Amino acid sequence: MKIFLANPRGFCAGVEMAIRCLEIVVERVPAPIFVYHEIVHNQHVVRQFEGRGVVFVESVREVPVGATLVFSAHGVSPAIREEAKSRKLQTIDATCPLVAKVHTETVRFAQLGYHIILIGHAGHDEIMGTIGEAPESITLVERVEDVENLSFASDEKLAYLTQTTLSVDETRRIIERLVDRFPNIEGPPKDDICYATQNRQQAVRKLASLVDVLLVVGSQNSSNSRRLCEVASDYGTSAHLLDDDRQLDARWFSNDSVVGVTAGASAPEVSVQSVVSWLRNRYPTDEVSVVGSDEANRSFPLPSEVVRLKSIRS
Repeated sequence: MKIFLANPRGFCAGVEMAIRCLEIVVERVPAPIFVYHEIVHNQHVVRQFEGRGVVFVESVREVPVGATLVFSAHGVSPAIREEAKSRKLQTIDATCPLVAKVHTETVRFAQLGYHIILIGHAGHDEIMGTIGEAPESITLVERVEDVENLSFASDEKLAYLTQTTLSVDETRRIIERLVDRFPNIEGPPKDDICYATQNRQQAVRKLASLVDVLLVVGSQNSSNSRRLCEVASDYGTSAHLLDDDRQLDARWFSNDSVVGVTAGASAPEVSVQSVVSWLRNRYPTDEVSVVGSDEANRSFPLPSEVVRLKSIRS
């Protein structure tokens, strides 16, 4: 068996910031700590924090008045912030800066009188937060086919924005169709799909022509992980999304399979290594090869509330 590891893979700067933020809060604030939605979309990360007493909630009403509430990396709407304020919650904002950028663009376009075509997946935490910034000024589209159903006049003042974790190729097709139908539509000054999403998809494109099977380490509710499977499938490569080695199936492999392994931006490296170890323990295996290049070292600062917390409690 030949095994190829994708590079880059796993945690991005936004995920690392959000996890570090919650770690510090858990260490320095009395329990219980509440998080609105999952801090990141990964079951291992969520379960580890639950084991330390963190409570993940789907409604601000579940949080006792005056308690500490962390907003997840996916961002929240102004209405959620106001509800937290009305309950006198001590809030800490772990929103990824690249998601916050899309929120800022949404507000700017709405204030300038644009109607925004938001490209993304209905019900995703990030999309719900973005729509909440200007709900009367946003129409959501998920597929190229949805563009055909838009009824705006060709000269209407329109702009488009996107979720940060989409398929680069599919999003490009949607944007091209939007421009075809609405030539004057405006987009963001800089691409909304985050650098980590794009880099991981590019690594999968390189892997897809080399392997028989691609294993994507990540949780089922991780949008960027699911997109990695889709990219591989677009190249005709069989792909499986799994949290760790416990979900591997020997029927996917033979002794001479060529297997690629990658991970979504919210999946920890320990899960990747569990998959590689499972393969190496069951099949005669060459040395693991790496495909791709290192991601430029990037980090995001901790939220100001956490910086102050460190200063006060240290």
